[in-house]
Amino acid sequence: MPHPPRRIRARSIQSHRKLSHPKRLAGRTPAVIITCGCLIAALAFGPRSALGFFLSPLSNANHWGRDVFAFALAVQNLLWGMAQPVAGAIADRFGAARVLSAGAVLYVLGLTLTAYSTNAAMLDLSAGALIGFGLSGTTFPIVLAAFGKMLPAEWRSIAFGLGTAAGSFGQFLFSPLAVFLIDLFGWQYALVGFGVVMLAILPASLALASPAAEEATPSAPQSLRQALGEALGHRSYVLLMLGFFTCGFQLAFITVHLPAYLSDRGLSADVGGWTLAAIGLFNIVGALSAGWLGERMPKRYLLSLLYFGPAAAILAFIMFPISPFTCIVFGAVMGLMWLSTVPPTNGIIVVMFGTRWLAMLSGVTFFSHQVGGFLGVWLGSVASTAPVPTIWCGGLRSCSACFPR
Repeated sequence: MPHPPRRIRARSIQSHRKLSHPKRLAGRTPAVIITCGCLIAALAFGPRSALGFFLSPLSNANHWGRDVFAFALAVQNLLWGMAQPVAGAIADRFGAARVLSAGAVLYVLGLTLTAYSTNAAMLDLSAGALIGFGLSGTTFPIVLAAFGKMLPAEWRSIAFGLGTAAGSFGQFLFSPLAVFLIDLFGWQYALVGFGVVMLAILPASLALASPAAEEATPSAPQSLRQALGEALGHRSYVLLMLGFFTCGFQLAFITVHLPAYLSDRGLSADVGGWTLAAIGLFNIVGALSAGWLGERMPKRYLLSLLYFGPAAAILAFIMFPISPFTCIVFGAVMGLMWLSTVPPTNGIIVVMFGTRWLAMLSGVTFFSHQVGGFLGVWLGSVASTAPVPTIWCGGLRSCSACFPR
């Protein structure tokens, strides 16, 4: 029997979900669900965004080149992306709370073992694999999918914006906090402290507990394989994946390499910390605005603007002399578009395919994001150690040809 049209199927699934388990959400109002989900997003995204500040002290302590730490973070991005569709499918099948709890445990182990890694293999296991898998179970693809399943339709777009903004607030909070803790206690204790803080995800995840798939939709009309095949055959979904690829390249490149790049230009670590903090702070505004605009303008046009803006900002940044002022301005402009692509992307997926496999389909698009992130981190480390001929930059005053290392 052929499947019903996508829009009809999505509406029927949502109607059945609302009727099948109202008691399971008793006591958890939309405000409670959103608050706990935002807390999880902030905690999960914060330490990961601040890992760039550990590149230099960890490398110096172990007499490594920057490429060792950068490769571990590149592996982290790649494994995070590879595991995200799997984590999403498990969350769609068994509920988000179990995935969030398992991811938090892996994240804590990864941060703690990173603090005591003494060789490249151990660093790849801890900062690479464990944190990567931990992120796949705790970050916004899982949180936003839970919002999409548990909240009424009229709450979704703004909830997507709030969840994304919370991740940005984590970056705003943890970037200067990393610099402060490293200066006060040392980089090892700072990493362990971040791990302890991550344990707060465990109780917060209980608010996002939802029924298993067969309980919520006992006669689900579409299997995981069917949903994935339909999505990959949809031109708009493939374009979403390509857009997320470029987004991941930019984000990972800047997060990991910007602090060291600014240090090479003679600026203090504080400038790098506050630049990343500015990105996180202004992305709160950007993410909330994207969630609000997602209900008021075509999402495809909104995404086009959000992808063009960062490219223009990066070009402008490298064309001017580097100073604390230009760094903060760059961080603010980038922040407005940093993760603002997430709310409209998830909104488009819901419109096209409904919420039944939202976590899995969001995870697949996020995989393309992390492939871009892997290349951004790895190629950035390669470029940072290679000589740059003057002809490449045309005399710009920010490249390594004009400012030797």
